[in-house]
Amino acid sequence: MIDLFRDAVLFLAAFSAGAINSVAGGGTLITFPSLVAVGLSPVMANATSTMAMVPSSFGSLSGYRNRLAGSGKIALALTLPSLLGGALGAVLLIRAGDVTFARIVPWLVFGATALFMAQGWLRKRSQRADDVEPKRAPHQWLALMGWQFLVAIYGGFFGAGMGILMLAALGLLGLRDIHRMNGLKNLAAIAINGVAAVVFVHQDKVRWSLALLMASGGILGGYAGAGLAQRVGQERVRMLVPIIGVAMGVYLLVR
Repeated sequence: MIDLFRDAVLFLAAFSAGAINSVAGGGTLITFPSLVAVGLSPVMANATSTMAMVPSSFGSLSGYRNRLAGSGKIALALTLPSLLGGALGAVLLIRAGDVTFARIVPWLVFGATALFMAQGWLRKRSQRADDVEPKRAPHQWLALMGWQFLVAIYGGFFGAGMGILMLAALGLLGLRDIHRMNGLKNLAAIAINGVAAVVFVHQDKVRWSLALLMASGGILGGYAGAGLAQRVGQERVRMLVPIIGVAMGVYLLVR
């Protein structure tokens, strides 16, 4: 009976996390504490959470697939550094654990949220860009890839809030469609979490029974969240992103 209650709680946590990740990111703040609460060590909880959220990212991506037409160049610019950084972040987690990084995570999330809120003003002061494939100089593409590499390291290490960090960068690059941005973000999340999961599996840090249970909830939540986000409209989704960011930052600060 206890295991049934535990499984129900973890399934609902993963469903909620999948929905949140499809909109802005931050689902790790639901899955990670839930796994710690049922007795997993912090590193194993993080590894199991990462493994569980990989399938949910596919569910989210499928919900945004019609928004990604013509986005091949920027998708490639995100995917390559995501794979490299995600692997490095996972290795750092195995070697160092969560303690040191937990001290700076709240400030990273607060900063990324502020950047996302300021992107409209910053974009007005720059040249308008095509929403599908922004016309940008080579150094701007390199800056995006460098930023994504750092975000991916963070994502492989812990990952809470990496979606907001990616959305902020995409907004400053010139994208205006929040749903296209979410689709690209979910594509990058698949690369980051996928390669990190490979590292965690190799190090035997995944509790498979719980990861598979939560993966099923995450897939359903990811697809449902993508559909809901597109029905409620872009402006409401933009209002939700800073709320999630502030909530994540406060949680991490007082945890």
